[in-house]
Amino acid sequence: MSKIQIAIDGPASAGKSTVAKIIAKDLNFVYCDTGAMYRAVTFAGLQARVSLTDSAALIALLAQTPLSFQPSATGQKVFLGHQEVTEEIRSQAVNQEVSGVSALKEVREKLVELQQEIAASQNIVMDGRDIGTQVLPQAQVKIFLIASVAERAKRRYQENLSKGQAADLAEIAESIAKRDYLDSHRAVSPLKKAADAVEVDTTGLNIQEVVDTIKKIISSKVPDLQFL
Repeated sequence: MSKIQIAIDGPASAGKSTVAKIIAKDLNFVYCDTGAMYRAVTFAGLQARVSLTDSAALIALLAQTPLSFQPSATGQKVFLGHQEVTEEIRSQAVNQEVSGVSALKEVREKLVELQQEIAASQNIVMDGRDIGTQVLPQAQVKIFLIASVAERAKRRYQENLSKGQAADLAEIAESIAKRDYLDSHRAVSPLKKAADAVEVDTTGLNIQEVVDTIKKIISSKVPDLQFL
């Protein structure tokens, strides 16, 4: 039987990772956070103080400190070599630079290759910007999550406060709007909805409501799947 692939795409802070983790857990599928991969490369570049426009240097850093995920009781942890960077890759410094790094053709090619390798041998839920269009174009289920900029800024603001991080709502909204523009206008694998993706607007919905909506879509596409 062929492996089941569920692709969840959408702009920053639309809720992709949160719901993808839940869906993967409830299906007993592997979860792959591709956004974390681009963030990890960005963080590696910042830490090594290399140019974030130098694809060769960034790929070399990835070779020196391989990217990996490890499950834990508190959620998936991200490592560069032996260094855990789960929290560090969510910093404002990374937020400001990750769009540029993710637009680099050679970096995307390398990470897409890794993502496709991960998906080839196991049932998977993968989220990102170009999963349904570029990474897993043959996925049986494609979801495109959206939400208003105001809604997404509020979510990011509350998330930062819950972590004890300084946060400015207006600044976050401006950053998200800028990220939307950069992600949707980049030359390589721009953010866009796949022709066969189902759009889900999460504005005003809580996490459980979004999860329930997506589960109904999955069941309609792959009736034999059973949720835990």
